[in-house]
Amino acid sequence: MNSLALVLLASAIAAPVPRRLDENPPVDLGTAGDFVILTKSGISTVPASVIVGDIGVSPITFEAMTGFSMIADSSNTFSTSAQLTGKAFGADQTSPTPSKLTIAIGDMETAYTDAASRPFSNDTNLNVMDGLITGTTFTPGVYTWGSDVAFSSDIYLSGSADDIFIFQTSGNVVVGAGAKVLLIPPAEGSGEALTAATIVWQVAGHLDVGAGAHLEGVFLVKNHAAFGSESSLNGRILAQTAATLISTTITEPAALGGA
Repeated sequence: MNSLALVLLASAIAAPVPRRLDENPPVDLGTAGDFVILTKSGISTVPASVIVGDIGVSPITFEAMTGFSMIADSSNTFSTSAQLTGKAFGADQTSPTPSKLTIAIGDMETAYTDAASRPFSNDTNLNVMDGLITGTTFTPGVYTWGSDVAFSSDIYLSGSADDIFIFQTSGNVVVGAGAKVLLIPPAEGSGEALTAATIVWQVAGHLDVGAGAHLEGVFLVKNHAAFGSESSLNGRILAQTAATLISTTITEPAALGGA
């Protein structure tokens, strides 16, 4: 083999190969996907927040959900709140709630590990903009940062309902006041619109959301998630410590497949 052929062969071997979307199935949330907010050590709200979906805490007890003015159901398996369209579950409530929560927390941890282990799609998806992603438009794939990820104004996700986005960071995600994650609809005839259900953020640090900011996606957060006044999320918060809300709106996304 001549030297030119060897160079071409080496280049072909070294070149990054984009991963097809069918090689990136959705991150399986298991029963953690039954919750719009699930944490290990507490959920607090400064009223009035608006939460659509169920919330839960475990292994910490029910009392770690504060600011909700909860009303216990007569079965003591769940409680309700005027700020919650759904049910609130705590680890010390009546069976089967404790086992339900234990399984969901385990599923949350498994989903976090799965999301963190996905290889980035290609070299252009590694450390995009050194983590300062304001104004960036993302297409489907797996993106990885070895730093904090921050944006002070809008970012854009362009795709359809069948597309998978996974954002991985070894640091924190910091969202400036008023910044938004905006979903770009597909061209006519190119499929159904992208939804938050297929957007996953794996955050090894914490999530800090500024006042009036809006996010899309499922946030698998190793530490805490903090939402500023009048911020909002279409998605889920699955945090391995706590979540704090200040007059925040969090809406459970439609299930995969539109179910």
